[in-house]
Amino acid sequence: MRGILAKFLGDDGERLAAQFLRRQGFKILARQYHTKLGELDLICREGETIVFVEVKTRRSDAAGRPEEAVTFAKQKQLTRAALAFLKQHGLLECAARFDVVSIVWPADSGDPSIDHYRDAFPPVGSGQMFS
Repeated sequence: MRGILAKFLGDDGERLAAQFLRRQGFKILARQYHTKLGELDLICREGETIVFVEVKTRRSDAAGRPEEAVTFAKQKQLTRAALAFLKQHGLLECAARFDVVSIVWPADSGDPSIDHYRDAFPPVGSGQMFS
């Protein structure tokens, strides 16, 4: 049951993050984009830059801030999935970056707090493909 509730919270967080980013001028290109290498929560365009956004949503920060869950291993997986997306869509020459949106959404229906970390981490691995 807990996994289902976490999935609902994650989906709600991604919707909220997409709305937040649209208000900041981002164009949402894809949500929950699946590759054989993993899922990319949001793929956006800001100006000429492709932005891969990892969204982390929690009910509280008692066990740590949501953005802290974007570990080195997660960054590596996101880098591989992003490269697959760029290759598949012929966008290897585009500037790209990774952002993280951290949401703490209290269970008491209080207003969520949203933090947007631009250029949150560099691509992980050899042969960097991002500018």
